[in-house]
Amino acid sequence: MTKLAAGKLVVASHNPGKVHEIAALLAPYGVEPVSAASLDLPEPEETGTTFAANALLKARQAADLSGLPALADDSGLCVEALGGDPGIFSARWAGPDKDFGMAMRLVEDHLSRAPKGAGRDAHFVCALALCWPNGSEVEVEGRVDGALVWPPRGKSGFGYDAMFVRDGDRDTFGEIDPEAKHRISHRADAFAKLVAAVF
Repeated sequence: MTKLAAGKLVVASHNPGKVHEIAALLAPYGVEPVSAASLDLPEPEETGTTFAANALLKARQAADLSGLPALADDSGLCVEALGGDPGIFSARWAGPDKDFGMAMRLVEDHLSRAPKGAGRDAHFVCALALCWPNGSEVEVEGRVDGALVWPPRGKSGFGYDAMFVRDGDRDTFGEIDPEAKHRISHRADAFAKLVAAVF
């Protein structure tokens, strides 16, 4: 297993909220995160059929183009009553302008048409892929279970955070302190597995 040394690491994302969260999680490990956007790396088309496949696709491209280790995240909201949608298409539901207010309304609209008693259970999934220019790869996956609320609550977080309440909590991911979210999220779950593998 290749270990991750201190130094620069490309965060293969153009999503500022995601880059910020990953940078905060990496901070204790002597890693200097640089975003794909800051290096003018293109965003690859996400043609994978799973979170893991898309994360690997993004990390491989960033490692190849930058000559640095690259970490990519592919994550999304899976709603049980919608057959797992929006799933790997979570970002696409927000449209080209990344309007997650619209995306949350779309989820709620679909839920309103779900069969009676379908429930509001949902989970977030995060697949992390770490790739080196020499072809070494590590892939892990995290998950957090909860339920959806409407209307959305809170201004923290990003994406669908304002409509998601983790099992056992009362506040949405959009209402809790970002530091608290870093400890309990799907990304934190995946990151703990990554740390165990490469540090």
